[in-house]
Amino acid sequence: MLDITRLRLLRAVVATGSIRTTATQLGYTPSAVSQQLASLQRETGLRLIERVGRGISPTAAGRTLAAEAESLFETLTRIDGVVSDLRAGRMGSLSIGYFASAGTTWLPPIVAALRTEFPDLRLDLRITEFDLGGPEPDIDIFVERAHADHGDGDVRRLIADPYFAVVPEDDPLADKAEVPLAELAGSRWVDNDVKKGPCREVLLDACAEAGFSPEFAVETHDYRTAISFVATGIGITVLPQLGIGTLPDGLVTVPVVAPTPVRRISVAVRPSVAQHPAARRAVELLHRGAARQDTATVS
Repeated sequence: MLDITRLRLLRAVVATGSIRTTATQLGYTPSAVSQQLASLQRETGLRLIERVGRGISPTAAGRTLAAEAESLFETLTRIDGVVSDLRAGRMGSLSIGYFASAGTTWLPPIVAALRTEFPDLRLDLRITEFDLGGPEPDIDIFVERAHADHGDGDVRRLIADPYFAVVPEDDPLADKAEVPLAELAGSRWVDNDVKKGPCREVLLDACAEAGFSPEFAVETHDYRTAISFVATGIGITVLPQLGIGTLPDGLVTVPVVAPTPVRRISVAVRPSVAQHPAARRAVELLHRGAARQDTATVS
């Protein structure tokens, strides 16, 4: 492969017609320019410059090579611009993995902000709670579980998300400030998660600690559907605060205690994007959203 610096010097000499002028413009000594051109001639096996009196003149081969190099330097200039844009977060792509309730609550304002601040950035949003395979996202919002591994990514805790019972407002539990988990043992439950999901494991582990296994009258796989079933009077459901959202009329939430099931939500950032301005901004906005959720009250 030809040396780029030597090609750049040849191009300049052809344009100026002078080694001395090229040296002055590009910050070289005339002897250094001459040495580089001599090396390029040996490298190509071509005579590119010839002496004419006290000056020099490019040969036909030199002019042809300089002309053909124009497109190369245009490409290099464009690539330099791309690198600058990538450093500033103005181009490229960013993938964000999430689970449903985090996506519903946190992602819309984050995506809106990123689209405004980094309009040329392509966002790839992936729901990852069902472990569908594929490459790891650049940013992964996930529920912690034992023995999970995020490689050498930077993992930071976002929030500890407590669970609440969702019950009809005429249920005896509705007037309680909080309800011990064991008091829910006799209720009919509406399941709200996949069987091996980390959020369900948190809840079942807490029930086991309280000395019972819940009786599921209906099995659903998402929080909104489970809440809709509670509204029909089929039973109660217990879910994390982040997944509650706006309740239908006639339903209320009650904090669960003794023990309180808590899912811990973290974010992992791949090292390759850790310094990307858009990735850093996304993580900043995630922490803001988590902080607001942490101080919110559920009524």
